[in-house]
Amino acid sequence: MANLPDPELIYETARGKAFVGDAVETLQINADDETVDLIVTSPPFALSRPKEYGNSSQDDYVRWFQAFADEFWRVLKSSGSLVIDLGGAWESGSPVKSIYQFELLVSLCRRPERRFFLAQDFYWFNPARLPSPAQWVTVERVRAKDSVNCVWWLAKSATPKADNSKVTGAYGPAMQRLLETGTYNRGRRPSGHVIKEGFTKDRGGAIQPNLLVVSNTANDAQYRDAVKKEGLPVHPARFPEDLPRPFIEMLTEPGDLVLDPFAGSNVTGKVAEALDRRWMAIDVDPDYVEGGKHRFNDLQLELADSS
Repeated sequence: MANLPDPELIYETARGKAFVGDAVETLQINADDETVDLIVTSPPFALSRPKEYGNSSQDDYVRWFQAFADEFWRVLKSSGSLVIDLGGAWESGSPVKSIYQFELLVSLCRRPERRFFLAQDFYWFNPARLPSPAQWVTVERVRAKDSVNCVWWLAKSATPKADNSKVTGAYGPAMQRLLETGTYNRGRRPSGHVIKEGFTKDRGGAIQPNLLVVSNTANDAQYRDAVKKEGLPVHPARFPEDLPRPFIEMLTEPGDLVLDPFAGSNVTGKVAEALDRRWMAIDVDPDYVEGGKHRFNDLQLELADSS
């Protein structure tokens, strides 16, 4: 985007600050080395057609992202993580998928300096997504509905801070029966694995899988209504709160600092605030940052004079 605004603090809560400005410049001014515990963000996707919130072309995407990656590396602690949500893209005029997400992943993990490690690949399945792309899915009927985003969990080291016991879910019926009866097939599995005695121990819940099933139904009426009432645009690419939440819970502790450098309407900041984490949100669009304050209408905000 041309003519980017100078970095400026727009509002803050007891735990966080929201800035308008370019992420690289804003971080250079407002973030010291190795002070951030987690970066969780959804940057503009590489699409064949420009969107109103700004995006780079597929061919330029990896190069465009490098300046941000350098700054992310600088501000992250050695135990910190970088979580990136990336939607798919299609080649223009053809029923062929772009591989830009994978090109970005490889570029980040094979840099000679400031290398990131792939801690784990996650995938966000959105059951509520409409059939798309329409030309190939609903018109010509030659492709399945595209409803999964790649979510790369990257880290500065091979052993970042993480605790999956913080994001366990309810056991399913089969596991509940196993815990109640204590009986199961102890034989060798086709893989060669043999289940040990501790398998029947109740450990507090099922371990979080790397498939996140979260419907994105834009269920944030308070934000949307308040933004429209103020005459501001509603951000068109908001992700649901249940997308950043498990990463914030698993990869940070209360009081840790969570950063979203492409914050949009600041869903990440709202979730971090609710989980007692400090947060920093940055976006280049003044209207989206201004509108994001309505996610905190139940809190006392410090508003900058210019807002």
